[in-house]
Amino acid sequence: MNDTTEALLERLANQLLSQQRSERRWRIFFRLAWLALALAVAWALLSDRFGQPAPSTPHTALIEVRGEIAEDTEASAEALVSALRSAFEDEGAQAVVLRINSPGGSPVQSGIVNDEIRRLKALHDKKVYAVVEEVCASGAYYIAVAADEIYVDKASIVGSIGVLMDGFGFTGLMDKLGVERRLLTAGENKGMLDPFSPQSDKQNAFAKAMIDQIHQQFIQVVRQGRGERLKETPETFSGLFWNGDEAVAMGLADHLGGLDYVAREVVKAEEIIDYTPHENLAERLAKRFGAGVGAGAVKALRELAPLR
Repeated sequence: MNDTTEALLERLANQLLSQQRSERRWRIFFRLAWLALALAVAWALLSDRFGQPAPSTPHTALIEVRGEIAEDTEASAEALVSALRSAFEDEGAQAVVLRINSPGGSPVQSGIVNDEIRRLKALHDKKVYAVVEEVCASGAYYIAVAADEIYVDKASIVGSIGVLMDGFGFTGLMDKLGVERRLLTAGENKGMLDPFSPQSDKQNAFAKAMIDQIHQQFIQVVRQGRGERLKETPETFSGLFWNGDEAVAMGLADHLGGLDYVAREVVKAEEIIDYTPHENLAERLAKRFGAGVGAGAVKALRELAPLR
């Protein structure tokens, strides 16, 4: 082997060694980055959860009811009940205001919140006011009627006291396409509401009876909450909705007014403290990257140990 060949091999070896070192440094960097991100998320979550309690000076406690009322949303029963308990338990909270902008959602979730509001009012002897912004319909109104008074804007949308069950049916399209539905069930009604199977009169009657029962539960809650203020008409529980002025006239709401007005003139505590559990940056990152962050952190912890 001559000097030229030896020099070439030496250069190749040095380049290979340099490349391996570079790759090793990048691996360390990314492992540490994953670990740092996981620690940052954990720190932010813990600091938010165990942060300073709300001030105990006199104030109006605010809880936002926004968007769909359903499990795993910001307006879920779990989130709202947690906020309600914190607000009621704070001695500085002179009253609780629910600021509502929601088209409704699950009757179950709404019912849980309604029940908890009434329980907490009796336990802590505090007033609850509902303030409607754009929309307070269906399940949102189910929650609002637990308040002592409901305030609306003249153009707010209020009502929709009804229940629906919707879906699609594709049997006609399947017949045209020559598609056969093969569904095996144990129990003659197990395939009920399957969009690819025909519905029988018996099943439709059963579903209608069920939503009628839930509708009657809704009506009972509204009557209980509004009492003699409610001016019932044949349309009140028909699923229609009205603007704020009409809602006041019908007894579905009490007065015109916004959050600041209620805090200043009704509660007599202008300072407003928000008890609504809002997602922070860390929680959004955790949801967005969830499994990736967890897997990356675990991998980083496992692989950092052997490195020297």
